Amino acid sequence: MSTIPQRLENVKKLQAKRWENEDHWDTLNDLLIKELDEILLIEPENTSALVNIGAVYSDMGENEKALEYLNAALELGSKDKNLFVNLAIVLVYMEKHQEEYLEYLEEAEDKTEDPLTFKAYFDPQSR
Repeated sequence: MSTIPQRLENVKKLQAKRWENEDHWDTLNDLLIKELDEILLIEPENTSALVNIGAVYSDMGENEKALEYLNAALELGSKDKNLFVNLAIVLVYMEKHQEEYLEYLEEAEDKTEDPLTFKAYFDPQSR
């Protein structure tokens, strides 16, 4: 059986494949959510899984749900750069005040990226 870090590495690889296989976008998102949900059943306070599932929900346009997972990682004390970037992305998409998301971007500047997490996709022209 795979360890949680191995499973998170696999999630990250699968996430990258979504961009190469846009025809299978929904199927790959479903697989990512399923795997991350299973990881969170085993380790509910795994901040890497919380950051990643938040990113996937953001990519799917489900920003309220994304924010729930990202805030949970924040409350658990995650210092992951991708958490703060993802929070900023979600707040931009939710059309929050600039001060709210700029604070997270500033916070991200001196943080380090967790190698098991990824950023949500951001296209300022898309929404």
